[in-house]
Amino acid sequence: MPQVDWLSQLLQMITITGQLEVRCAYGAPWRVAWPQSAAHEIPYHVVLKGRAIIESPETETTMELVGGDIVLLPHGSAHVLHDGSGHAPGLTYNRQGSAGWMLSQNDGQGEHLDLLCGRFFIEPPHDRLIHNYLPTNLVVRAVDGHGEEAIGSASNHLASLVGLMRMESASDKLGGYAMLNALTSALFTLVLRAASESEQAPAGLLALAGHPRLAPAISAMFADPARPWKLPDLADLCSMSRATFMRHFQDKLGRSAIELLTDIRMSLAANELKKPTMTTEAVADSVGYRSVAAFRRVFTDTMGMTPGQWRRLARAGQ
Repeated sequence: MPQVDWLSQLLQMITITGQLEVRCAYGAPWRVAWPQSAAHEIPYHVVLKGRAIIESPETETTMELVGGDIVLLPHGSAHVLHDGSGHAPGLTYNRQGSAGWMLSQNDGQGEHLDLLCGRFFIEPPHDRLIHNYLPTNLVVRAVDGHGEEAIGSASNHLASLVGLMRMESASDKLGGYAMLNALTSALFTLVLRAASESEQAPAGLLALAGHPRLAPAISAMFADPARPWKLPDLADLCSMSRATFMRHFQDKLGRSAIELLTDIRMSLAANELKKPTMTTEAVADSVGYRSVAAFRRVFTDTMGMTPGQWRRLARAGQ
């Protein structure tokens, strides 16, 4: 079976949009606190210039970010950004730009920071897929390399994208806000690609993608989720024994192959249930269930509501 671009398949299943909210232009000392986000939101920060310390109370982690660093918080965790000096910050002055995002400045005379802050929005119920398969914090670096290999890398593409975001946020040109939001949506995909290419790919789907021996199985599940896959079939695709395949998959993903397959099927089913012409029986069949009762049971266990309840909720939302 030919390898499938699983990331494009995933992002076709999950509608994600982006929005720039604040550009922070601070001199040290400064400090900004961000509360826990809603379930369907992922905050992001792009350090254009300077450095910042990010602290996450949930994971009890502290990390230094420098120019070119991009951080996503897929679980929407509460977090604090500050300059690291320990000094009390002064007042900030916020000005709403005509483009729709806010410029936040202060009177600090110390090291200068230029930071873009925004968030991604995930259409429910797919936020649970993101929470289950992406880490709490995801940090990648936009590196502007010049070698042949570097030019084609995701981190090089990120550097170009961040450069465009910097230019658009620094000017007040017509269509700037729409452009920034479109660039933000592209940012999500490029960050995931860069993370999966890195040598320290975080646990979850991104680590799995960088594991060439397991790639045939994940490609197959995304390419043909309705097929009645069994563990021996998937193990055979990877030229592994069933036990070795299960161990590698669990170690890299933190979940089993069957759990991933179920999540793919239920996400596709949630999309199909929105369509007025699709009966529950037709949806069940389209994602590989010959028994409607079995489909209803799995959908309810996975999504926390019945197919009928989800259909009504989705239509009310529309």
